[in-house]
Amino acid sequence: MNFIEKTDDEIIKIANPIWDDLIKSSNNQDYGSFTKDFSETMLLGAHEVEIGKQWANNKLLTSLSERGDCLGCLRRKEFVTVLYKQNSVEIEGDYLGRLVLGMENDQVKVFGATIF
Repeated sequence: MNFIEKTDDEIIKIANPIWDDLIKSSNNQDYGSFTKDFSETMLLGAHEVEIGKQWANNKLLTSLSERGDCLGCLRRKEFVTVLYKQNSVEIEGDYLGRLVLGMENDQVKVFGATIF
């Protein structure tokens, strides 16, 4: 079955461990773990120095609660965007997490990841 044709539940079972790893490695400022599931195109834009600057300048990115609540999936062409309600252990409020997944070399890879 094509990745994009999977049910929301099937996609969320794949996405949650990836999201959890991103949260944990962002909190720990661990570049290697943070980028391990990135697609080749994501890696091109994810320079270690630039990500380090983001961690240094945005406390939210290093104080995320361990688990976000999945809100659902959006499908566009060959990608699935999984949305999360995310919180911080230090900054009040709710944030929207966006994880874009797709296939690369027969593996699910991250094509986008943001917190707003």
